[in-house]
Amino acid sequence: MPLLTRLIPSPVVVDIRPGALDDLAGVLADERIAQSGRLAVAVSGGSGAKLRERIAPTLPGASWYEVGGGGLDDAIRLAGEMKSGHYDAVVGLGGGKIIDCAKFAAARVGLPLVAVPTNLAHDGLCSPVATLDNDAGRGSYGVPNPIAVVIDLDVIREAPARFVRAGIGDAISNINAVADWELSNRVTGEKVDGLAAAMARQAGEAVLRHPGGIGDNDFLQVLAEALVLTGISMSISGDSRPASGSCHEINHAFDLLFPRRAAAHGEQCGLGAAFATYLRGAHEEAAHTAEVLRRHGLPVLPEELGFTVDEFVRAVEFAPETRPGRYTILEHLDLKPNQIKDVYADYVKAIGS
Repeated sequence: MPLLTRLIPSPVVVDIRPGALDDLAGVLADERIAQSGRLAVAVSGGSGAKLRERIAPTLPGASWYEVGGGGLDDAIRLAGEMKSGHYDAVVGLGGGKIIDCAKFAAARVGLPLVAVPTNLAHDGLCSPVATLDNDAGRGSYGVPNPIAVVIDLDVIREAPARFVRAGIGDAISNINAVADWELSNRVTGEKVDGLAAAMARQAGEAVLRHPGGIGDNDFLQVLAEALVLTGISMSISGDSRPASGSCHEINHAFDLLFPRRAAAHGEQCGLGAAFATYLRGAHEEAAHTAEVLRRHGLPVLPEELGFTVDEFVRAVEFAPETRPGRYTILEHLDLKPNQIKDVYADYVKAIGS
């Protein structure tokens, strides 16, 4: 008999609510993730270190490791320090860089990871990818999905607003990424995983259509769920395709061309998504995307990120080189700099001031 279902790689626990952090020890014990309480907890020197004081008494069997940065060397060093600890699991407590370091280190020593983000800056909190700075710039490394994701909305509300807003841009960019995937299917025959695409697109649409803002728990709940679902969609497809298209190529171009000036990942992806949607000819959708991004205080023009129009044109032209083999609207149109500049002028008129 043929196999009529498939197993979906996903966390055993997804706990998103106010006060979730206070129940972390109980959740890990109840779900048999760390019944002995032996945990290696990776924290940042900022938000994670502050939370350590709050939850350390509830995790008496934990060893705490402060991670200085978000590089490959930091992750390798963390794995080396944890090797002899005989732990049940690794907990990454902090922002995206800390969680990515913890993901990589946990995979290296063969332990499950519990992700406890302190902001919602991007969809990496539940993805099977660790993005780490290395000698060549920045690399993406395949890792297992977190076994648990615990998001305390009270903690998220205390995060810098910019980092929460960035997550909005990253989530909304899913819609553009899936459109690029479907374009590639029509033109190149690339296979689209329908479940992964549906999950990523609906996650983006939920954030795009929600009337609330980052001061509302209801909106933060939807945003957190969207980012978790996006990470799972990438596990289903086996790569970042459901959440990474022309929008992310533009983001990577900013990072590579202007490493000292690059903005937050989600800010650049949101701008890239709005512009790429316009390139696709979906002018009303592009205007609506820009309107929502503006409502949340996110940039929709390169000048709002500190880049000139010429620098933006250069980034869009260079963007396809950041993901060789990936087919998006940028590869499809293959625009020259003067054409990009002309379309950008039309984009600015379309989205208004």
